[in-house]
Amino acid sequence: MYNLETILETMRLASEEIMKIYSQDFQITQKQDSSPLTQADQISHQIITEFLEEHTPKIPIISEEDDLPDYNTRKKWKYFWLLDPLDGTKEFIDKNGEFTVNLALMQGTEPILGIIQVPASDTVYWAEKGKGAFKREKLTQKIQVRKNVSTADIVAAVSRSHLAPEDKKMLDKHKIKKTIAMGSALKFCLVAEGKADFYYRYNPTMEWDTAAGQILVEEAGGVVLDEHGKTFGYNKTTLLNGSFLCKSF
Repeated sequence: MYNLETILETMRLASEEIMKIYSQDFQITQKQDSSPLTQADQISHQIITEFLEEHTPKIPIISEEDDLPDYNTRKKWKYFWLLDPLDGTKEFIDKNGEFTVNLALMQGTEPILGIIQVPASDTVYWAEKGKGAFKREKLTQKIQVRKNVSTADIVAAVSRSHLAPEDKKMLDKHKIKKTIAMGSALKFCLVAEGKADFYYRYNPTMEWDTAAGQILVEEAGGVVLDEHGKTFGYNKTTLLNGSFLCKSF
């Protein structure tokens, strides 16, 4: 169905183009929902979607930077790609390096492949259903969540740009004192590789923000649950997510 290494290479090439724009002065425009948009979002979208259309022509694509297919069409899809060409555009604009490129292959309502590319560090995380979770910098290593962490040692990943009062209440509820502020899908990566143990998000996200991170955490041994304590589901009538809890324990 797909060749993992060629997809990883395409993600890397998209990241190189993102970093070329990152190192320059770039224009910032606004989308209809008032969220920022840069040339980097657009070129990443173009590189990855063109590759997927050529190499997996039978699998449709949902991208943040494209028109959203009607639910009556996409609910019939057995497989589809879910792409966020630049997750953390605010971090990209602030030039703090905390932005990612997220790609997930969906089967029905669940991710079966997830890739999170980190352009600023030339690092990539990925997971395939039933095959574990991995991180590649110069070398490839298998990653896993931390287990049997005492309450006093739990570390929570929190949003750098979107921390809500409800997020703080959840930290208090679980008596979590240690936090790491991070942008984009990197918070999922922190949990998956055992640098954090807990990530709660109250403010809405979109499905392309979470799908790759979800399978990464799950294959590393953690869980991602919705507000009802059930596994997060996808391809809903609206692609807007509710609150979720990602944790290793």
